[in-house]
Amino acid sequence: MTGSSPRPLSLGVATASYQIEGAVAEDGRGPSIWDTFAARPGAVRGGDDGTHACDSYHRLDDDVALVRDLGVDAYRFSVAWPRVQPEGTGRIEPRGLDYYERLVDRLLAEGIEPVATLYHWDLPQPLEDAGGWPERRTAEAFVDYARAVHDRLGDRVTSWATHNEPWCAAYLGYAAGVHAPGRQEGEAAHRAAHHLVLSHAWAAEALGDAHTGIVLNLAPVWAESDDPGDLAVADGVDAIRNRVWLDPLVDGAYDEGLLRVAPVLADPGLVRPGDLEAARGSAAWLGINYYTPVRPRRARGDAPPHPEQGAFPGVADLDLVVREPRTDIGWEVEPRGLEELLVRTHERTGLPLVITENGAAYADQVVVDGRVEDADRIAYVRDHLAAVARARAAGADVRGYFVWTLMDNFEWAEGYAKTFGLVHVDRSSPSLTRTPKASFHWFAEQVAAPARGRGAAGLVSP
Repeated sequence: MTGSSPRPLSLGVATASYQIEGAVAEDGRGPSIWDTFAARPGAVRGGDDGTHACDSYHRLDDDVALVRDLGVDAYRFSVAWPRVQPEGTGRIEPRGLDYYERLVDRLLAEGIEPVATLYHWDLPQPLEDAGGWPERRTAEAFVDYARAVHDRLGDRVTSWATHNEPWCAAYLGYAAGVHAPGRQEGEAAHRAAHHLVLSHAWAAEALGDAHTGIVLNLAPVWAESDDPGDLAVADGVDAIRNRVWLDPLVDGAYDEGLLRVAPVLADPGLVRPGDLEAARGSAAWLGINYYTPVRPRRARGDAPPHPEQGAFPGVADLDLVVREPRTDIGWEVEPRGLEELLVRTHERTGLPLVITENGAAYADQVVVDGRVEDADRIAYVRDHLAAVARARAAGADVRGYFVWTLMDNFEWAEGYAKTFGLVHVDRSSPSLTRTPKASFHWFAEQVAAPARGRGAAGLVSP
C-alpha cells in the first residue's frame, strides 16, 4: 500500500456507561451483571463497585463541558441496557432513554459528534439468570433493545457500534471468570462469542443504518519464537482473540484453526443455517481498541500466571509473556503493534477503521497547585498517534482516534485503583471533583493544531 488517507483524522475521547454513570438504582434502572459481580467478595479490587462511579448521570452538563473544553470532534459513549430495558426484554424505561437523549442533544449543541455503543458489558441480570450470552435468546433480546435505542436517537446519532470488545464479554466473562458474570466455562465462552457476532449482525440489519459497526479489541499476536510449539499456541490465541470475530464478519465462516480449539463452533445446533451468512458484510466500519500486543508461547513453567491465561479455552500449554516497559496496569507499551494492526486489518477487511480506544493507566502525581502531572500518559498517546500517522501513510483507511478515557473511572475488576483518565477524579471528596490533567491540556493542543484540520462531518460517512 502506498499513499496517504485524504481525510483529516477525527479526534475524540471515549467513556462507558457502567464506568462513569453511577445511579445504578435510579429512574427505573435494573441490575446488571456488573452490579452482581462487583458484590461478590474478592471479585473487584478493594471491594469497589459502580454504585456511584463518577456520578456522571447527575453531572451530565459538567462532563459535556469537559469534552467541549478538549475541543474534540467526537465523543464516544455507551448506552446501559438495564437503564433502557430493566428486565432485558419487554418494557422500555423512558427515563433511561431521556437521559441519553439529553446527552446527545448537549453534545450536538456543542458541535461534538455523538458516537454511540449499544453494549459495553452491562447485561441486564435477568438475561444472565436465563443463561446469558451462551443462549441464543440473549442475541434475540439484544435486537429489540438496539431497535428501541435507535428509534429514539437514530435521527441524531449517525455513528453506531453494536458491541464493545466482545472478546472480553465472552472470554473474560465466561471462560477466565475475571469479568462479569464470573463464569469459568470454556465451551460457554465459545457459545457466547457466536451469539455476540450473531446479535451484531441481526441488530445491524434491524437498524437499517449504513453507519453501524462493531468495536473489537484486536491484538497483534507475536509468538515468542519460531519453535513449532510456540507457533501452534500463537495460532490458537490468534484464532480466539482475532479470527473468531473477523472471519465471520468478512468471510462468513469459522476457519479450521479456530475449529480445532473451539470445536463447538462446528455444532449445527449452535451455528445454524444462515447465521454466518448474516454476519458476512454486516459491519459498515470497524472500531479497534488497542493497548498492547499479545506474546504467547508454549508453557515453560517459568512464567508467572497471567490474569488472561484462562481466556483462551482449547489452547493447551499456554504462557502469556509481557515485556517491558509496562503501564501501571501491567500492559506492555508497544506502539508498533498499533501500526501493524491497522495496516493488517485494513488489508483483511477493507473497512473504514476507527481507533475507538487507546490510552494508558499510570499512577499520576497528586494534584499540586491545580495540576496533575502525567508525562508518561502524554508520551504514550503521542507515540501511538505517531503510529496511527504511519499506518495512514501506508494506506490504511483510519478515520478517527479516541483516547481512553475522559476521566478516571471504575476500571472493571481493578476498581478505582488504575487511572486512565485525562481528568483526575478526587475519590476522597464527596463532590468527586474533576481536575484536568497535564495530558488533557496537551491533547487539547493536538486537537487545536492549525495543521490538523477538523475531522470530516460524520465519523464513518463515505
